[in-house]
Amino acid sequence: MRGSRVVAVGHYQPAKVLTNDDLAELVDTSDEWISSRVGIRTRHVAGPDEPVDELAAHAGAKALAGAGLSPADIDLVLVATSTAVDRSPNTAARVAARLGMGSPAVMDLNVVCAGFTHALATADSLVRTGTAKRALVIGADKMTAVTDWNDRSTCVLVGDGAGAAVVEASEEALIGPVLWGSVPEMGHAVRIEGTPPVFAQEGQSVYRWATTQLPPIAREVCERAGLTPEDLAAVVLHQANLRIIEPVARKIGAVNAVIARDVVESGNTSAASIPMALSKLVERGEISTGDPVLLFGFGGNLSYAGQVVRCP
Repeated sequence: MRGSRVVAVGHYQPAKVLTNDDLAELVDTSDEWISSRVGIRTRHVAGPDEPVDELAAHAGAKALAGAGLSPADIDLVLVATSTAVDRSPNTAARVAARLGMGSPAVMDLNVVCAGFTHALATADSLVRTGTAKRALVIGADKMTAVTDWNDRSTCVLVGDGAGAAVVEASEEALIGPVLWGSVPEMGHAVRIEGTPPVFAQEGQSVYRWATTQLPPIAREVCERAGLTPEDLAAVVLHQANLRIIEPVARKIGAVNAVIARDVVESGNTSAASIPMALSKLVERGEISTGDPVLLFGFGGNLSYAGQVVRCP
């Protein structure tokens, strides 16, 4: 069986920036309170005329440009999102239409914050088996649209954006085996429920689960890729909270790796957070072509999925 690789990545964020000081005018909070508890300083907010598929299409177009490909070269579009308003046409179909694609297969995946790593694993499998030739994999969410702006425990966390990757076949397996799972009985710990849907979570439960249960799983992801944590050039965890990212990264033992901390300027963007953070590391030249990078998503459904990829 042949392998697959990430050819290029891209990201997009809305122009509007909301600072901690701006939030202090809405709820009883402060820059010091937010920064000390979650590490976030700013986040980008999409307007009512900027739907999820528009964010996704911008990121996808950037990834395609980086790969030197046209929309016609893509025969599979996978979009990970949990905040799309409409059910049909799905977000992937809307992205394909915005980008002027021919007749790709179009699928949405909803695994919330672990959505992108699930979608990437799905694309890897389909490309390796020859079912798809080239896939555009996108994580995109508009978390601010499902947020209660009177709830200071959640409104300080969220932001909007999208990140994308182009995946194609390769002689070597440059996307490592996925390790994924969930804790179904704890699905209530992170929720987007109701009509209209609203984001809520049990912060302490998520913190304890992430910081105690996830590091050994992430180390096993490295083992499946034939590496040790010390071999990693970068670790890109779901950008949930800096107070989760830093202890989890430390416990993984990736002592030589760059640790993505995009949460500081972007907040929690759910499925968008991993590809967006990866794209920024590539854009800034903090990692180089061929470098091994751990991608590890976790969160809603208390789901997780991780794989080691080689930097495009």
